[in-house]
Amino acid sequence: MSDLTTLATFFGWSTVLNIGLLVFAAFVLVVFNAQVKTLHVKYITLDTADLNTLYFSFLGRYKLAIIMLNLVPYWALKIML
Repeated sequence: MSDLTTLATFFGWSTVLNIGLLVFAAFVLVVFNAQVKTLHVKYITLDTADLNTLYFSFLGRYKLAIIMLNLVPYWALKIML
């Protein structure tokens, strides 16, 4: 029982930290959009119009990964306890 509690705590804090990182990334992309695009255009050979699609795709996939790999295991462990 103690191991499951420790594992549930781990997944809970992992979820909180990853959601915080997701919110921070979304904030940076919204507030500093021009600066981020300028930085990425230097390193990636894409148009600035395509970068918005990449940013949206990244945030969506990261959110989905958080849900599947952190939040669902946390809920499952909470149900078991």
